[in-house]
Amino acid sequence: MNLKELATKLGLSPTTVSRALNGYPEVNEATRERVMAAAKRHNYRPNTRAIRLATGRALAIGHVIPLATRHEIMNPIFADFIAGAGETYSRNGYDMLLSVVPDEEEEQAYRDLKSRGSADGVILHAPRMNDPRIPLMHEIGIPFVVHGRATDTALPYSWVDVNNRRAFQRATEFLLDLGHARIGLVNGLEFMDFAIRRRTGYADAHAARGLPLDPALMSSDEMTEISGFRAASAMLDLPDPPTAFLVASMISGMGVRRAIEGRGLTMGRDISVIIHDDDLSYLKNGDDVPIFTATRSSVREAGRIAAEMLLAIITQHGSEPQNRLLEAELIIGQSTGPAPRRA
Repeated sequence: MNLKELATKLGLSPTTVSRALNGYPEVNEATRERVMAAAKRHNYRPNTRAIRLATGRALAIGHVIPLATRHEIMNPIFADFIAGAGETYSRNGYDMLLSVVPDEEEEQAYRDLKSRGSADGVILHAPRMNDPRIPLMHEIGIPFVVHGRATDTALPYSWVDVNNRRAFQRATEFLLDLGHARIGLVNGLEFMDFAIRRRTGYADAHAARGLPLDPALMSSDEMTEISGFRAASAMLDLPDPPTAFLVASMISGMGVRRAIEGRGLTMGRDISVIIHDDDLSYLKNGDDVPIFTATRSSVREAGRIAAEMLLAIITQHGSEPQNRLLEAELIIGQSTGPAPRRA
């Protein structure tokens, strides 16, 4: 079936059908939904080459990944975000353009996407405080959405983020309520905005109870199994070790668990552990009963939301920046319990 035949079945002009399928804002939502449903029912696939020629769009979204050796984006969490975003792109007839570049070529990669017309927009990953990529996007004039937020950035921008500060504050409060007064923080790299917010939540919970922070109980590193193991091992070797850990990811949490069990201790009885981001497609937190207590937020869903937001920005020129703050859910698993009595 071609576009003209689909338009005839719907009693609409081919132009209206084309604009509905391509997200033009002047098509009302009821008509758009009717056209999309009919296209799906009749297995209609628009000619993407014709659409590109007619609209001047690339029908592609860019993701630029710096090939850094110490970069959080190499975490498997990225795959879940991309999977969620990819579902949205596919459903809307867009391709995904993934560019892995040396760190020093990242800026030029964005400029090339714009100058060559190879992407209609980009999603920025792993924002830092006052991230220089945000003014760069404004300068080159390409639509973009940030996965996360960039504290101290003055320019307006669209973002999707989880409430990292509140998630870690709540998790710390939960451990304090269980009687844990020595809580180790195994955080991500703290030049990343999300890690700064997580430390803030941890610190706020301590301050609210009048508890001082102990620098020896706070670590910042890549979210890997080995870094989690090393951080927990160092804290457990302290004269006054922690009775609980708050950990930035499930992967780091696995390393923390290895350090605990390597000392003949039992997670959940002798040492409590709370992790973040346990809702991953290929790394599940147990079956019926979660292994880890966790602050849960679906990274895959964040990918879908960010992609939908970006496609709306592309089709609705001049729209105001959009923001979406997702709340994390505290999931109780087997890794937490009351603070043990000490001699």
